[in-house]
Amino acid sequence: MSEEKKIKIVLVEDEEVLLEVLESKLKKEGYEVFSAKDGQAGLDLIGAIRPDLVLLDIIMPRMDGLEVLAHLHNDAILSHIPVIIISNSGQEVEIEKAKALGARDYLVKAEFDPQEVLDKMRALLHLEGKEQKVVAPEKNGGKGDGAKVNPADFRVLLVEDDSFLRDLISQKMKKEGFTVIEAIDGEESLKKAVSENPHIILLDLILPGADGFEILRKMRAEPATSKVPIIVLSNLGQKEDVEKGIMLGATDYLVKAHNTPGEIIDKIKEILSRSY
Repeated sequence: MSEEKKIKIVLVEDEEVLLEVLESKLKKEGYEVFSAKDGQAGLDLIGAIRPDLVLLDIIMPRMDGLEVLAHLHNDAILSHIPVIIISNSGQEVEIEKAKALGARDYLVKAEFDPQEVLDKMRALLHLEGKEQKVVAPEKNGGKGDGAKVNPADFRVLLVEDDSFLRDLISQKMKKEGFTVIEAIDGEESLKKAVSENPHIILLDLILPGADGFEILRKMRAEPATSKVPIIVLSNLGQKEDVEKGIMLGATDYLVKAHNTPGEIIDKIKEILSRSY
């Protein structure tokens, strides 16, 4: 897609992890993305950019999403811009209020995958008559192996100290049918890796009071977990970090900002299908 024809998206979100994941995913798909971390900055950005679509959080500093919607709704120039709400709340009253102020769709953070955001965006942009050249990524099911995994047969140990990301991935895995065991620090992860007998471990590297690489080394040295597949999921994406993780025994290495919860689950299924 040539630069001048890129579809412009304004993303207004104060949750750092979600902002990075969505921003990375959208740019990867070919969109031009502008982001703001509070409502007032978001409103100013929308006015300056006049984007093709807005992704808007509700609970934010300086000005909440409903106030931003109200300003857009009352602006003759900006009121036509489609807005998709992404919120922590799924209360019917809030949804109805957002839609009354012009929101075109509404997604609850704990229940969606960023791929669903892309699907909703494409549908809205198509209705708006915007040229859409972005190609949806292929589903992993076509590769065969991952599609054969029955999640109900497997336990996943999720080691992640960021509560938002942990809840997002955990809820998604539970909906798939996996049994999810959670740990938030290195010591807890080592204990649960032995006591809970997981079939696969999803390991963050930056943990409270612990070096994730050292936790990985200890898991590989422990007889109970020496053969258990371990996927490193980290913000550390430098080549030397990836190489170190693989050298210490990681089965695979995923960078948080480059992978949606759905893509992480596809990778889990793929590795489980090869390992059991």
